[in-house]
Amino acid sequence: MAAMRLNHLHQHILRAMSGQGFLKVHRDIEGNKICKLHALDGGEEVIPPAAVAYLVNHGLIDSNKKFPAATYWLTPFGTERAKTL
Repeated sequence: MAAMRLNHLHQHILRAMSGQGFLKVHRDIEGNKICKLHALDGGEEVIPPAAVAYLVNHGLIDSNKKFPAATYWLTPFGTERAKTL
């Protein structure tokens, strides 16, 4: 695995998820992904799928792998990393 470098967007996602926000990835029948970071106040923000893949590939987040919408959470490593941001 390559060295982990969290850019501003990665940090934003981790902070939001550690602050009770949640991340969902919606797929359509063709496999297209729309990643949305949801806030508890009902707001949502579209996130590039590559940013989500980076966090998964570095063991910071994981999902329930459901179709058509997977819910993501911080791994124990992701939780510890989020505390340092």
